[in-house]
Amino acid sequence: MKALQYLNKYFLKYKYRLIIGLIITVLSKVLILQIPQLVKESVNIAEDYKNGLVSDIADVKSELLMNILLIIGVALLSGFFTFLMRQTIIVMSRLIEFDLKNEIYQQYQRLSLNFYKKNKTGDLMNRISEDVSKVRMYFGPAIMYTMNMLVLFVVAIIKMYNIDTVLTMYTLLPLPFLSASIYFLSKIINKRSTIVQQYLSKLTAQAQETFSGISILKSYGIEEKVMTEFNNLTNTTKEKNIDLFKANALFFPLMILLIGLSNILVIYVGGLRYIGGFITLGVVAQFIMYVNMLTWPVAVVGWVTSMVQQAEASQKRINEFLKHQPEIKNNNLSSSKIEGSIEFKNVSFTYDDTNITALKNLSFKLEKGKTLAILGNTGSGKSTIINLIARLYDIDSGKLMIDNTPIEQLNLDTLRQSIGFVPQEAFLFSDTIKNNIKFGDENASNSTIEKAAKDAYIHHNIIDFNEGYETFVGERGVTLSGGQKQRVSIARAIIKEPKILIFDDCLSAVDTETEEIILNNLYEISKNKTTIIVSHRISSIKNADTVIVLENGEIIQQGTHSELVNIEGYYKELFEQQLLEKEI
Repeated sequence: MKALQYLNKYFLKYKYRLIIGLIITVLSKVLILQIPQLVKESVNIAEDYKNGLVSDIADVKSELLMNILLIIGVALLSGFFTFLMRQTIIVMSRLIEFDLKNEIYQQYQRLSLNFYKKNKTGDLMNRISEDVSKVRMYFGPAIMYTMNMLVLFVVAIIKMYNIDTVLTMYTLLPLPFLSASIYFLSKIINKRSTIVQQYLSKLTAQAQETFSGISILKSYGIEEKVMTEFNNLTNTTKEKNIDLFKANALFFPLMILLIGLSNILVIYVGGLRYIGGFITLGVVAQFIMYVNMLTWPVAVVGWVTSMVQQAEASQKRINEFLKHQPEIKNNNLSSSKIEGSIEFKNVSFTYDDTNITALKNLSFKLEKGKTLAILGNTGSGKSTIINLIARLYDIDSGKLMIDNTPIEQLNLDTLRQSIGFVPQEAFLFSDTIKNNIKFGDENASNSTIEKAAKDAYIHHNIIDFNEGYETFVGERGVTLSGGQKQRVSIARAIIKEPKILIFDDCLSAVDTETEEIILNNLYEISKNKTTIIVSHRISSIKNADTVIVLENGEIIQQGTHSELVNIEGYYKELFEQQLLEKEI
C-alpha cells in the first residue's frame, strides 16, 4: 500500500468524520452483539423449564417476550447507527474524491506542453475518472467494511473468550488459513488490477481519438478497419478483466468454506462440551450466532482486499502524474509589468521528444508597439519562436528578453495574460460563440463582444445563424467552417486587449478579400501593441515594421517589405510567385 500513503493527508483533513464514523461503528457492533446474549438467555430459560428448574410458564413467557422486544429494539438501534456510519464514512469518500479530482486537474493545468505531447488524452481522462473512482472505493466501502469487520471481530472474540476459552480456540482454527489465502490472492489481484487499468486507458484513448477524428475516418471509409482494431482491444481488455475476476471469485467461496468449518467445529466441540456439562445449550446457540455474524465481515475481506489492491494500482498510476514536475516553473510569484518589447539573443532550442533543432543562435529585436512578420517554409522554426515567447518551452541557450528582463524571471501568469494568441489550428470550446469570444475577457459586455466580432469580420456571419451569438458551436467548433473558426479565434484574442498580439498563420482558411478586410482592422487594433504575424502570404505581412525570413532555424533575410522585394532571395521569389497567382 505504498502508493496509497500519498492519500494520508486526506485522512488528516477529514479526521473528525473518520473518528465519528469509528465511534458509531463501535456502538453499532456492540449493540448487535447483544443479540446472541439475549438468544442464549432465551434458550437457557426454555431448557430450565423443560428440565423442571422453572415451574411457572407465565414467567418463562414473560422473559421470552421481553427478550424478543429487546432483540427488535437492539436491531433497530444498530440499524440506525449503521445508517449514521454510512453518512460519515461514505460521504467522506465522496468529499475526498472531489478533492483528488481537483488536485489532479490542477496538476494537469500546471504541467508543460511537452507533457501533453508525450501522453494521450484518453489516458489522462482515464486517470482522473476510472482510477479516481477505484481510489474512492478505498476511502469509502473498503474503510467502512474493514472497520466493521475489525470491531465485530474484536468485540465478538473477547465475548466468546470470556464465555468459553476452549470453544473459542477451536472456532478460530481456520483463521491462519484465511490469512495466508488473503496474502497470496492479494498479490495476484494487485498485479492483474494494474494490467486492467492500463488496458482501460488504451481503450479510452482509442475511443477518444476515434470520436475526435470521425470525419477523417468516414471520408477515408475505414470504419470497418477501425472497428476491427477496437474489437481486438476490447476483447483483450475483456480477457484481462476476466483474469482479474477469476482471482476475485476465489475469495468469497473460500471465506464461506472457512466459516462453514468454524460452524462445524462449534457444533461438534460445543456439543461435546454441553454433554460434558461444561457449558449450557444456550452457549452453543450463542457461539453459532457469533460465528454466523462473522460470516459477512469475513466474506467481505475478499472484496475489501480486492478494492484496496485495485485502489493501490490506480493510485500508483495517479501518482506518476501527480509527482511529475512541470518543466516550466513560475520563478517569480510577484506580478510583473509587461510593456511588450521582445529580444532574442543567440537563442537555440531543440525539441527533446524529436531531437529536432528548431532554432540556431537566433537573434532579433522587436520594439514595443512594433509589428514583426515571420516567413519561412514548414519546419523553419516560425511556431517555435511563438511558443518560446509564450514560454510554453524554455530555451536551451542564449537569452530571451521581455522588456529587457530574462523571460524566466517574469511572473508566468502575468506574461501569458499579456499575450493574445491566435493559433493556426483554431480551437473552440463546446459552448456558444459568445462564450468562446468571452474566453478572452469573461467580463466583456455584449457591445464589446460585437465590436471584437466586427473587427474579426465574423459578426455578419454570426447574426445570420438562428441563435446568433448564442449558437452552440459543438465540440472543437465542428459546426463552423475553418475560416469562421479562425475569425472567432481572432475576436477572442483582440477582446483581451493584450500588450502582445500573436497571429500564427491565422488567416490561412479565409479568402484574400476577407483577409484584406481583417488585416485593415487589425492594423488599427495593433497600434501601440507589439504584434507578431506568422504567415505564408506576403499580403498578410507587407505592412509589418520588420520581416524576418527563416530557414532551418536561422534568419536568412531581414528587413521591411519594400527592402526585401528588391533583394534577390526567398522573399522576392515568393512575392513574385504569389503576385503571378493573383493575376492568373
